[in-house]
Amino acid sequence: MPPRIAEPVALHGRHASLVPLTPDHAPALAEAVRDGELWKLWYTSIPAPEGMAAEIERRLGLHRAGSMLPFAVLDATGVAVGMTTYMNIDSEHQRVEIGSTWYARRVQRTPLNTECKRMLLAHAFETLGCIAVEFRTHRFNAQSRRAIERLGAQLDGILRNHLRAANGTLRDTAVYSITADEWPTVRAHLDFQLERAYGA
Repeated sequence: MPPRIAEPVALHGRHASLVPLTPDHAPALAEAVRDGELWKLWYTSIPAPEGMAAEIERRLGLHRAGSMLPFAVLDATGVAVGMTTYMNIDSEHQRVEIGSTWYARRVQRTPLNTECKRMLLAHAFETLGCIAVEFRTHRFNAQSRRAIERLGAQLDGILRNHLRAANGTLRDTAVYSITADEWPTVRAHLDFQLERAYGA
């Protein structure tokens, strides 16, 4: 039987690592979020530096409840530069969403995101036996949507008036997914991207 989706795991790549999130990551993550003042983006829910400890505790609470597996994203030097999660865990049907992801501006548009998604997808499909992995983002978050599409995910549709944002606006959520039968082709695509980026 495959491991539980919410079971903590560390995943290591060439230029990034994903490790279980802990309160000890708060200072480095507060510094990372200042790079680009990411909390000011109206269409995302990224914590401000002073709210980082509370956000970590929120994610750890969801992990204790079995609905999220939160990670700290480390760069090649071992410095925390962002966060990501397995979330909306559906253990009965072996489905999961990769989301609540953000990175310091200095590592955006670098191979780090591709490598992190490659590791999370491989673990989901090859170790956990998932049948599908979802990605969700605000309809207006063009940067996030382009990044998801570059992974090879397919748009399933738009959930209109799906959520109410902190500023009171209604969010239309774009839902993407990669299915287990698509994974070998997506894996080859991601490996090609990483090899080209690393000059291998």
